[in-house]
Formats: sequence, C-alpha cells, structure tokens
Amino acid sequence: MNWIPIGSHRLPSDRTGWNATHAQLPTALPLGDSLVRVFFATRSEEQVSSIDFVDLFFEENNSFKVVNASESPVLIPGEPGLFDEHGVFPSCVIPFRGKYYLYYVGWNRGFEAPLFYASIGLAVSDDGLNFKRYSVAPLLSRSDYDPCLITSPSIHMLSDEKWIMYYTSGIRWSRGADGKLQSHYHVKLAQSSNPFDWKREGTVAVDFSHGETNIARPSVIQFEGGGYGMWFSFVHSEIGKYRMGYAESSDACSWTRKDHLAGIDVGHALAKDMICYPCVFRVNGDVYMLYNGDDFGAKGFGVAKLSPN
Repeated sequence: MNWIPIGSHRLPSDRTGWNATHAQLPTALPLGDSLVRVFFATRSEEQVSSIDFVDLFFEENNSFKVVNASESPVLIPGEPGLFDEHGVFPSCVIPFRGKYYLYYVGWNRGFEAPLFYASIGLAVSDDGLNFKRYSVAPLLSRSDYDPCLITSPSIHMLSDEKWIMYYTSGIRWSRGADGKLQSHYHVKLAQSSNPFDWKREGTVAVDFSHGETNIARPSVIQFEGGGYGMWFSFVHSEIGKYRMGYAESSDACSWTRKDHLAGIDVGHALAKDMICYPCVFRVNGDVYMLYNGDDFGAKGFGVAKLSPN
C-alpha cells in the first residue's frame, strides 16, 4: 500500500484565544457529495484544548479546499473537577439512526508532569454540528483493564447491533534513570450493541513490539474485497518520535501487525520529524487519511490519499 500526500490544512499563524495553536487528532465525518467535516482539538495559549472544525470539499484532481470553518468551539472543556476540565479532543463521529455520536477524549493534569488522566466522553447532535454532552461523567474511564488512562476511541459497526471500539489503553508509567516519567499504552478493544453500553474484557488488539513504549489512535477501515486494515501510531524507544504502524484482520477482532505495509512515513509537509494520529475514511469510493505531524499538529494536519496500485 502507498499513501500519496495531497496537501495539508495549515492554521493561521496569527490566531490567539481559545484556538491559538494545534489541529490535533483530526477526525473525519463524511457528509456526502465530496464534503467532509473535520473536527480537531485546538489549544488556547494556556494549553487548554477545545474542539474546532473545518469543512473540506474533495475534488477529482487529488486536491481539496476549505469551504467552511467554525467561529466558535464545537465543544469546550468541562467544569472544574470534571473528567474533561483541562481539555477535550475529538476521536470518532458515528452517524446512527438520525443522530451523530461524537466520542471524545477528556483529560486532567496529573500532579507531576507529564502525568495525565484521560477518559472517553460522548456528545450527541441532530445535525452533525451542534453537540451536547450525553453526560457530565465519562462514558468509559480507568478500570482494571485500563488502570492509567483510556483514550482515542475508534468505532467500527459490524451491524446496527454489533459495535467494536478500538481504543488506547494506558497500562503503566515508568521512571527512567533521569527520574522522568514515561507512559506506556497499547490498543485494546471493547464491544457493544448500542452507542452507550461498552463491555471491556482486556482484549488486546495491537500489542507492543520489542522496544516500544506507546501505541496510539487506531483507525480501522473495511476493505471492499473483505478483511480490515488498522492504522495507528507508535513510539520506539530508539527513535523517541511517533511513526505509523499497520495491522490486518479477517474478523475485526484478531489483528496481525504488518507495519511494513503502513505506506506513509515522515519527510513531507508538516511531518518532517514525526507522524501520528491517523484517521482513515472513504469519500466517493476513494480512501483518505488525515494525520498529524511535528509537535502533535501544532501547525495543522495533513491529508493523504491511498493509491489504488
């Protein structure tokens, strides 16, 4: 497989206030007729994140243009003491029975940097734009299976009553010889028959390879000929920066890593040093990927198209 970068959405350099920097975790909502709404997390100058969006129109000549952009946040951080007090990040939007379900990440700062806590929240909309929290409490939070954090959900519907969630599971923090904390998380899955009631059994979808510390933001697509592909980002301790990984499955549950087939790497616009947080989707029969690059999307996000050859 081979991804062809076709451009990027760059943030204006003079922004201040609630959306001063970053377009992190770009999340696609295809709306039909070549239009895709892309939600992303933007940061204030105080490093508090809210959810922003742009609408992209995909053209036939491997290009796209911005046709609309938000003037105010789609979702803002929660009140003091809540699970999303210090910021919200989009991760997955599912259209289902006339509503739109936005699964997002809420986080809290830990006592000692870079320690943080993350949980999965849910917001619901009738129009794909105006979202209201399903609850002030998280939909999924830390558990025996995910003792440190739970974040970056990606949901695939096998049928109306069989949903699978792939998510980032924080299993521990370690302390290096320099005294600094290091997070460790990989990808697990949960299952449900509806948007709300998720069952976790500790099933690992993508585990660490030797030397890896972090595996994050899975994104799954079903191939037209059958089977499933998952793109994700990972950090190897020898590199220390995110790279893109890939896995395949015949049943959407048991996955085999084939990172050599990821098809995209660093070395292009906005991703000179790192590449991470893929979101894979279809528009007009073609497959596209949104991704972040250097500094976790500080200047924007990239767009790539999967080559048919």
